[in-house]
Amino acid sequence: MTTAIRCGTLIDGTGADPVRGATVIIEDELIVAVNRNGAVPRDATVIDAGTMTVMPGMIDCHVHLMSSAQSIQQRLLTPYSLNIAQALTNARITLESGFTTVRDAGGTPRGVKMAIDQGLFPGPRLRIAVSALSQSGGHGDQVMPSGANLRVPDPEHPWTVVDGVDAVRKATRELLRAGADQIKVHTSGGVMSPNDEPGACGFSPEEIAVIVAEARAAGKTVMAHAQATQGIKNAVFGGIASIEHGIYLDEEAVDEMIRRGTFLVPTLVAPLWVIRRAEQDPTNVPPYALRKAQEVKDAHLASFRMAVEKGVRIAMGTDTGVGPHGTNAEELALMVAGGMTPMQALVATTKTAAECLRIDHLTGTIEVGKHADIIAVDGDPLADITVLRHHERLALIMKDGRAFKNTPPTGVAAAIP
Repeated sequence: MTTAIRCGTLIDGTGADPVRGATVIIEDELIVAVNRNGAVPRDATVIDAGTMTVMPGMIDCHVHLMSSAQSIQQRLLTPYSLNIAQALTNARITLESGFTTVRDAGGTPRGVKMAIDQGLFPGPRLRIAVSALSQSGGHGDQVMPSGANLRVPDPEHPWTVVDGVDAVRKATRELLRAGADQIKVHTSGGVMSPNDEPGACGFSPEEIAVIVAEARAAGKTVMAHAQATQGIKNAVFGGIASIEHGIYLDEEAVDEMIRRGTFLVPTLVAPLWVIRRAEQDPTNVPPYALRKAQEVKDAHLASFRMAVEKGVRIAMGTDTGVGPHGTNAEELALMVAGGMTPMQALVATTKTAAECLRIDHLTGTIEVGKHADIIAVDGDPLADITVLRHHERLALIMKDGRAFKNTPPTGVAAAIP
């Protein structure tokens, strides 16, 4: 089936100047032509977005579909089976917000990804970490001060609180067996964890080296929750591909990231969400998490600004699940406030994000041969990046050539079946 999307303005995701009046031609799930002269094949079904901005579907490199900004009590009262249903709902909400690909940074099992891939439920293209590796007492260790453990064992999530070279090697292999598309490791403390601080390190360089080696042997990369300065450096020098959060960057870390091509996935909105949750309901967020979120938010933005100024490869990510699903696009305005141009923020959310996930041969730009992951927005995100936050202004959401939302203006030809 041939589909043609008439564009008011085309932003192709490469960083090139916008093009007025182009037409994107799609054959089944693939883009087969981008006609700058607006030509449309005679037999094509036409979607007329001639008053809108057409751009690649957005990509969020850091979400948690199995999390829903719950309090500790709510987590304890939620059955695992309900979490699965919530994850599938969160996936649909994420797709409806214009995000056609996401990387789940821990919690979502292989079955959720398979359900979306098989078309049983609507959702974005999904890359999963399954679970995240943590040292005992580290950011991923969910033993509370009472001694109670929030982590409930289940057959789809290997145990990942591990210590020592042999233990991390085994856990990494078990994550790969469980279907991890990349390995996630905590090389520092964090905001939401009860037993550490964001400035504390996690895992030794020797343990990190083993994790990276095992992932590479399987053709995978490693992403690191890394907030502490030394934890960031240990991850970067250890060969980890992306730094998540990067709250306490310094010049040495940034320079090495540039030299190695390491990605930064900033999640600027995450500590702000924690603060908002506490303001809305003080019982939703533990006091230690609120304190840490307030302490890190300014340093977080300053580190991001330095990374932008120096030229670090930045891929958009939010930590959604800490905050509400479907609000992912809020991150783009924060990236612009932190020194990016609107075009740079869009590229970080499309092309560079696809490169971070190593799927840039499939998606991330509107170019011939790529999958037709495309959105149309009523507005100009280069003039006002916040238009992408408004779901009602997203007239078209297409993934793999299939329109999950198609509400174009009057006079458009029949919608895609």
